Amino acid sequence: MILIKTWELAQDEAYPIRRDVFILEQGVPEEMELDEFDPGALHALAYEESTCVGTARLVYLDDKSAQIGRMAVLSKFRGRGIGAAILMALVKRAQAQGMSSLILHSQVVAIPFYEKLGFIGQGPLYEEAGLPHRNMMLLLPEIAK
Repeated sequence: MILIKTWELAQDEAYPIRRDVFILEQGVPEEMELDEFDPGALHALAYEESTCVGTARLVYLDDKSAQIGRMAVLSKFRGRGIGAAILMALVKRAQAQGMSSLILHSQVVAIPFYEKLGFIGQGPLYEEAGLPHRNMMLLLPEIAK
């Protein structure tokens, strides 16, 4: 089950997952994990039974584009399609709200995952939080009204 919540309602479940994946597992500095975008973002939370096992956020950049970020699934729950379900829930929400494009900053190791879901690499590789990344984009078809 995927629920989409405000940061106020999501933070108690989303932050521990992000801490485990980004800070403890990947070595991202703790002070970089929470930022000014969390309060205004929508946060997708994935549940297995009553346990929250994955999260990501959707940040609106303007009236036609948004960015998906902070995508994380606890290690013992990976490989079950949870990440794809989270991503697709945010894609559908963005499309329903009239967005025409989504961007994300993919870790290089995750590029094949995003490519399978329709994202296309944009620009050169770069370093973010000490890890190699590449920007990726997905163009969203307009929903007929």
